[in-house]
Amino acid sequence: MEKKGYQVAVVGATGMVGKKMIEVLLRRNFPMTGLKLLASARSAGTKIDINGREVPVEEACPEAFTGVDFAFFSAGGGVSTRLAPEAVKRGAIVIDNSSAFRMQKGVPLVIPEVNPQEAFKHKGLIANPNCSTTQMVMALYPLHREAGLKRVVASTYQAVSGAGREAVGELRSQCWASLTGEKIVAERIPYKDAGRHHQIAFSAVPQLDVFEENGYTKEELKMVHETKKILGTPELKVTATCVRIPVYCGHSESLNLEFERSLSPQRAREILSQFPGVVVIDEPENHLYPTPVEADGRDEVFVGRIRADQTVPHGLNMWVVADNILKGAATNSVQIAELLLEDDR
Repeated sequence: MEKKGYQVAVVGATGMVGKKMIEVLLRRNFPMTGLKLLASARSAGTKIDINGREVPVEEACPEAFTGVDFAFFSAGGGVSTRLAPEAVKRGAIVIDNSSAFRMQKGVPLVIPEVNPQEAFKHKGLIANPNCSTTQMVMALYPLHREAGLKRVVASTYQAVSGAGREAVGELRSQCWASLTGEKIVAERIPYKDAGRHHQIAFSAVPQLDVFEENGYTKEELKMVHETKKILGTPELKVTATCVRIPVYCGHSESLNLEFERSLSPQRAREILSQFPGVVVIDEPENHLYPTPVEADGRDEVFVGRIRADQTVPHGLNMWVVADNILKGAATNSVQIAELLLEDDR
C-alpha cells in the first residue's frame, strides 16, 4: 500500500551508529511522517537535535513500536533479541544491525547492491551484515560474477569506532597519555568485559570479539559465514584474520582472492568501477590508493592496489576501505528500507 510518509523508530539513538542512522535518514530524505528516538531507560529523556528541534529520547519497550512502520535497531544483540520480535508483532519492518538474526534461517541478510531480491522475502525482519563483511562483499560480488570465486583470504585493519564511542574516547586519551608520559588506562580493547585489556594507541590488537574453540574470533567467523550467505555460495572457501588498529573511523582490508577463471587486474578495475557504490582509486605510480581518512564520512566502498597474485593461476590481491559506521552500518540499513519503498511505490 502506497504511503506518502512512514513512522520511523531508531533503537539505540544515542549511540554512534544510531546517531549516524538519524543523519543518514535526514540526508537521504527518507519519507518520514515521524521519527521516534528510542534507547535504554538510562538514556530516556536525553534530547537530540533534529533539524534545529530538540527531540526527546524515549525508553525502548514493546509499546513504543505501536504505529511504527520501520524500526532501525542498533543497540546490541540483547536488545534486538528482546524487542525486535515485539516490533514485528506490532506491524513494523525491523532492520537489525546486530548479529542476533544474521545467520537465522528465513531472515534475509542484505546488501542492496548485491542481493536486493532477498529483502523482499522478509517476514518483518531483515538483518544488516557485519561492517567488515559488507565492504568486502561489495568488492567481491562483481568479480565473483565475472570469474567465479574459489577462495578468499581476508586480513582486516579495523577502526576503534567499531567498538563504540567509549573506545574512540579511549584511543584519544591513550594517545595523549603516551605523548605526555602519563599513565595509560586500557578498559575497552579488545572489548569492555574482557579479562585483559590492551593499549590500542600506537599499537595493533589481533582480537575483535571473543575467541571460539577453533581459535578464530567471532568477528572472523562472521565474515566467513555471512559472506557465504549473502553470495549464496556455501562451498566458498573463506578465512579471515581481524585486527584492531589505532584509527578513529574506517575499516581497511587486504584481500587475497583466487578465482575459477582468468581475471586480469585491468579487467577487475573496469568491473569494480562500473559497480554501484564502489570507487576505484588505483594509481600506485602517483601514490594514489584508498585510506581511512578519505573514506571517513563517505557512503562508498573504495578499492585499490589491485594486482595479480603470482603464486596461483587465477589470483588477485586488493585493498578495500570503507566508513564502517556508514556503509558498514547506518547507510546500508537505510538503503535496505529504501529498497522496500521502491517496490511500495
